[in-house]
Amino acid sequence: MIRRTILEWQRLPYGDGPDQIPAGAASGLAVAAAASSFAGRGGDGVLEHGRKSLRARGIVGVLATPDAQLEILPKIDAPGENDAASDTVLRHRLVHMLGVALNLRIDEAGIARLGLQSDSLLEILIRLFSTRLLNTVRNGMPRQYLARSDDLPALRGRLNTTRQFSVLATHPERLACDFDELSADIPLNQVMKATVTHLSRLARASDNQRILRELAFAYAGISNLTLAELNWDGITLDRTNQRWGDLLSLARLLLGGRYQKTSSGRTGGHALLFEMNLLFEEYVARLLKNALAGTELRVSTQGGHRSCLYDGDVGRFRTKPDIIIRRSSEIAMIIDTKWKRMTPRIDDPKQGVSQGDVYQLMAYSQLYGCQQTMLLYPHHTGLGDEPENRGYSIAEQDSPNTLTLSTIDVTAPAVSCAQALRRLVGTRLLSTASL
Repeated sequence: MIRRTILEWQRLPYGDGPDQIPAGAASGLAVAAAASSFAGRGGDGVLEHGRKSLRARGIVGVLATPDAQLEILPKIDAPGENDAASDTVLRHRLVHMLGVALNLRIDEAGIARLGLQSDSLLEILIRLFSTRLLNTVRNGMPRQYLARSDDLPALRGRLNTTRQFSVLATHPERLACDFDELSADIPLNQVMKATVTHLSRLARASDNQRILRELAFAYAGISNLTLAELNWDGITLDRTNQRWGDLLSLARLLLGGRYQKTSSGRTGGHALLFEMNLLFEEYVARLLKNALAGTELRVSTQGGHRSCLYDGDVGRFRTKPDIIIRRSSEIAMIIDTKWKRMTPRIDDPKQGVSQGDVYQLMAYSQLYGCQQTMLLYPHHTGLGDEPENRGYSIAEQDSPNTLTLSTIDVTAPAVSCAQALRRLVGTRLLSTASL
């Protein structure tokens, strides 16, 4: 199989060289990309299928066909990093972001054991899920009592008198029984089996295939449901099955989640794709919630929904800020995360910030009566070692309404990143004693 790795917004020319891809294989990958919900109306939201090359866009992940596999990695720089980060380092950083966003407990030693150097992101996530599931299943599957009805030769549970004296009226040797039965065939296990079945068709690494075969045997007695039939709402995590929380998050990720889409088509193509804008937003929001825990500030995501215009009593053009920080009932700050690369100030006084993004934050300030707004970008090498943190008065000099342009180093450990976010927000919203 042809395997290639590129970065977001990078081109992959056609050809037979190690840094090229045959045109026929490129066409198959383009078809798989166009089947994704990220493709958009033009079909090139994931890959631009040009005359001389494929070009990745702002979606990362893995595209696969029977003949080729294309891995698209995000360009995540660390401050002071002189040379471009290796593919292994970029996979490490992407897995770190996914771990934080999904609230997965993955320590650095755990990430190091995932095969970051030799395998694609798809195989790494399959390995993470399958090894954790195998270790958890060895301690026993969760079970719960389910209501059952059956016609038995001896009474079990309660007698269903209605059925007994109607349907079974001519069969007195059978008793209509309603009873509770302890069963492993429950929604949580059905989701795990569906994930194992799905991944078994995708895994190429021999160790992943071996573990998935062992898991398929362990789940042989569980109903084999399609992805559309899975009862996610029927899953309840409590103190008896809390250890399954990470696995449930991974299953959602691999089967299709909020900022990720899996798809496959009649061509045999498969896509495991992540929208970096949404992933970055969730990453920041998760760390910010942890950073501000214990303070008077509360963090919510994708809230607000106030309308820009009204047609009579009908609102039009609803807004949806990425992150809202509240102090009691007051909206203290609105943050919009942008997975874009800011330009160094020496090259551009506006630092490449979109005029539309600025207008958007000004509208939020007006609609939500919020004096503090922020555009938050990922930090990168070109900006120097220190994060950006520059405030601007909105509309007039010395205005109480402020727009802050800031960056955050997503390559830093989660604890350090959370502390940086606390300082970033806290200098404007918290007292000095709370920092």
